[in-house]
This record gives sequence, structure tokens and C-alpha cells, in this order.
Amino acid sequence: MTRRRLPIGIQTFREIREENYYYVDKTAYIQRLRDEGKHYFLSRPRRFGKSLFLDTLKELFEGNEPLFNGLYIHDHWDWSVRYPVIRLSFGSGNFKESGDLQANLLDQLAAIERRTGVVVEAETVPGRFAYLIEALHDRAGQPVAVLVDEYDKPILDALEIPEVARANRDFLRGLYATIKDSDAYIKFTFLTGVSKFSKVSLFSGLNNLKDITLDVRYSAICGYTDADLDTVFAPELPGFDRDEIRRWYNGYSWLGEEVYNPFDILLLFDSQRFGAWWFETGTPTFLIETLISRRVETLTLDNLLGNDELLSTFDVDHIATEALLFQTGYLTIRHTEPRGSRIYYRLGYPNQEVRQSLNESLLNHLTGNPTQQAEHIARLYDLLLVNDFAGLENLFKAFFASIPYQWHTKNDIANYEGYYASVFYSYFASVGLDIVVEDSSSHGRLDMAVRFNGNVYLFEFKVVELAPEGAAMAQLKQKRYADKYRDRGEPIHLIAVEFSRETRNLVGFETARA
Repeated sequence: MTRRRLPIGIQTFREIREENYYYVDKTAYIQRLRDEGKHYFLSRPRRFGKSLFLDTLKELFEGNEPLFNGLYIHDHWDWSVRYPVIRLSFGSGNFKESGDLQANLLDQLAAIERRTGVVVEAETVPGRFAYLIEALHDRAGQPVAVLVDEYDKPILDALEIPEVARANRDFLRGLYATIKDSDAYIKFTFLTGVSKFSKVSLFSGLNNLKDITLDVRYSAICGYTDADLDTVFAPELPGFDRDEIRRWYNGYSWLGEEVYNPFDILLLFDSQRFGAWWFETGTPTFLIETLISRRVETLTLDNLLGNDELLSTFDVDHIATEALLFQTGYLTIRHTEPRGSRIYYRLGYPNQEVRQSLNESLLNHLTGNPTQQAEHIARLYDLLLVNDFAGLENLFKAFFASIPYQWHTKNDIANYEGYYASVFYSYFASVGLDIVVEDSSSHGRLDMAVRFNGNVYLFEFKVVELAPEGAAMAQLKQKRYADKYRDRGEPIHLIAVEFSRETRNLVGFETARA
């Protein structure tokens, strides 16, 4: 196979097909969508190819056959019929002020009217939308395809201004209800965005919308699979460790086949090095501040449990932590756990990029000094290489001491035991080490295990105000946590760490060989 151009940041299907870019064929999913339903909704994190998929739908319904030569759908589509298409996108707007959304939408509808030559007679925005759908249907003699990209961005943009967010939500509810009212004139509907707002809050007027977010048949509708990398991108793979690509970027799951974020893969091949490409394009401060304000312990993030109701609890006035992290792509579904008549989902980090980068961002927020933190992370790695435990103790004392006093006065999270252990975990995770938290054995549950450089480090954390002195090391030995790790013959180090709420720092750091 010959190398092609990498479609970095390109969301236009025509350009990709005409300008010799790599393209992963997703058109088989379109046939299934067409055959099995009419109105669809899909939620996926940012930069997963949602806009490109919508543009592919647009070109297909408009009957631009040459663009689909060689693709699955070419021989499964009636090219003699062309459908009018209304495509709306809220991706480029800024919706933090009252009236921004209405103005943006009016501009979009006006542009469609100019291109199609339709003169709309309606005073309200939903009325104008409905009139346009019916007029295009009557003019073409065919039903309309309605495509909405980033349907939720007007709400997400304004989450920190609740009154604007609510107004935007209520306005969109009326707009989307128009789709149901215009059903007789519509061939196909596809809405996509990052979040999945509850049907009651946003889609109460569009209750015939089929949500395929957690439909196993569509798990890989966006994103690249392992097979895609090994076939479509085969010319780019020489020189890369295939397992390392998986460790860094694979692992996103919506109950089916795991996928890679396309943006990561394209930047990897372009730069020829591993980096947090997706994470660096826009992790919101809102997310980090929410995790800290809710006292979310980072040790628990890699093993959260949620159900359908919890993962769908997303609205202006209430966003469940699990839903926020899952829908934005910072956690993914590891596996399902049936319990009685209900299905639960075990959530965890999808890959190395997210685990490492999210924990680094949390540390940045704590210290307010990214430069100093970067030095601490590098120092942690160097100390582990030589098993300098005295240096490790001093390093962590220095880190806790570096957290500004005013941070503690504004946050009471430091009064909770999990806070101290979470800081430890985030440091090790930000280095990119192999970590297991709350690892269960027949003897009990270990707080944290780290494997690095042919060594195993077993950690137990205690707060001295809550446990007697020496309790952490006593537990490590009495529970015989090391037994589970002896099979590989690696040196095992027991590390008991004790904190004090009063000093907000380490007061004990005891080590022993198991």
C-alpha cells in the first residue's frame, strides 16, 4: 500500500475523497441506520469524527455518487434519487450570552434559504425551520434529511452561566420538537454531540429519537478500530511498537469493539512521537474544578460503577460525576455487571493518555505551579529508578508543602482521608506508571500497587488522626498483600505512608522488603 495524506482536522468528506487522504469506510453503518430506523441520536466525545460522519451523510443523501466509489455503500444505495438536506451545526458559535443562540440559528437558516432559493414566511425560529423543511420537500418531491452537529454546544458553552444555559436548553427543546412535528416531510434525522442530555430536559418533544450511543452494533461508528490501523493505516506503522500504540490510545468502548480517537492516531503518525494530543486540545477547567469541589478521589476514578440512569443524568442543574466523565471521554466502559434485572457499567480510564494527562491536570490545579510540578514528576521517576525511598519521602513532603495555604482555606477536601492518597496516586499516574488501586486478594484490599523497572511497590495509606501509629505497615504485613505479587520473582517493596490532617503533610514514611 502507498502512503496517503493524513486528514488532520479535515471534516469534509468530499475533500478527503478527492484529495487522496486516508479514509476509514464507515458507510456500512449508514446502510443499517437507513434500513432499521429514521430518527437517530449519537453521543461521542470531541474529535471522534462525528462531523465527518454527518458530512458523509450529507453527500450521500444529495446523491454525489462519484465520492463513494469503492466504498461499501456504493452498491447498496439508489443513486437515482436525490434528497434535500438541511444541515445545522453549532460548532463554531459562542453561546455564553443571551440571544447568541437565536442569532446563530437565524444566520444558518438564512444561508440555507439563500442556497436553495426558498423564501420563508414565518416569524419564529421553530416556525421558520418547519416551513423550510416543508418547502424543500415540496420543491424536490422528496423527503428531507435533517442533520444536526454539536446539538448540545449552546448549552455546554454556558454551563457556568446557568440562566443562559437553561434558556438555550429550552429554546433548543422547541427547535428539536419541530422535527417530530415535521415527520411527514422527513426522510432521515441524525443528531450528534458530546453529551447526552436527559430526554425530559431536551428531547421531550422528540420522543421518537432512537439513541444509538450504547448500541453495541454502532460502537465503532466513530473512531478507528485495531483492524483499521492494521489495514487502512498499514503504511504508517513501520517503526512503531504496535502494543505501545494500543496502550497509549486504544480503549474507548461503548459496549462493543474498542476504538482509538482518530485525532490521536493522526497526530501520532504526523509527529512520529507519542503525546497527549487529544487531551491537550481542550480539557475544560470546569471539569477539573468539578472533580475537586465534589471531593472525587482520583484513586476511585479507574473503577467507578454506574447504570443507564446515572450515565444519562446530564442537565444544567444536575450533572452526575460519572456522566460528566463518561460523556466527555475521560472514562469509558470496561465491562458490564448484571445485577438482578439491572445492568451496571464498570468505568475506567480508556488508555495511558487520559490516565496520565488528567492526573497531571489535577495536580496542576492543586499547586498552581506547573513548572514546579513538572520538576517533581521528573524527580519521582529518577528516584524510583534507584529505589531512593528517603528521596521519595522528601519529594512528597515538598509537594504537599507547595500547595498554597489559601487553597486549603477555600477547600475542605484536605479534611478527607482519600485526598492524601489521591495526590499520591495522581503523581504516579502522571509519570505513566503501571498502577492498580484497591487491588483485592484473599487477604484484603491493598490501597495501591505500582510496577516499575522490574520492581513492585505496595502502598498503604493512613491518616494518623484516624489510625494508630504504625497501622499502615502492620496492615501491609499482616494481610500478606505481597503474596499475590510473588509469581514473577520481582523485588517487592512495602511502603506505609501516614498523613496528618493538622499539618496537611506526611508524618510517616516507612519501607520494608517483603
